[in-house]
Amino acid sequence: MELNAEELNAFGANGLPGHLGVEIVTADKGRVTSQLEIGEHHFAPHGYLHAAAVIALADTSCGYGCIVSLPEGGTGFTTIELKANFFRTAREGTITCEARLVHGGRTTQVWDASVAMPDGRPMAEFRCTQLVLRSE
Repeated sequence: MELNAEELNAFGANGLPGHLGVEIVTADKGRVTSQLEIGEHHFAPHGYLHAAAVIALADTSCGYGCIVSLPEGGTGFTTIELKANFFRTAREGTITCEARLVHGGRTTQVWDASVAMPDGRPMAEFRCTQLVLRSE
């Protein structure tokens, strides 16, 4: 499916990505970059960035990467597994994400995503497995 970053942002505008403020910066087959400007609505009750906001950024990036990297005959995808490791948190600024295709098979895709702090230091590493859907 040929969608660019602007089209992907419009695609998710009314869903969770749009609600959280996830912005796709680039979208190419096998690689997506994105960002999220941190606001108070991203905080957990203890006043720090909620882990789910970081996961939403990474998972959205990998999911959109899957969409633009579907194999022939693929019509969509669904996540079948995900994992995240966190190294630090942030309370302001813009965090960034780079999602990379690790395995692009006929029935599954594996994606890794690195999330970085506003100063560029690593914040989290994320991996997910996507099941490729077919209309057959």
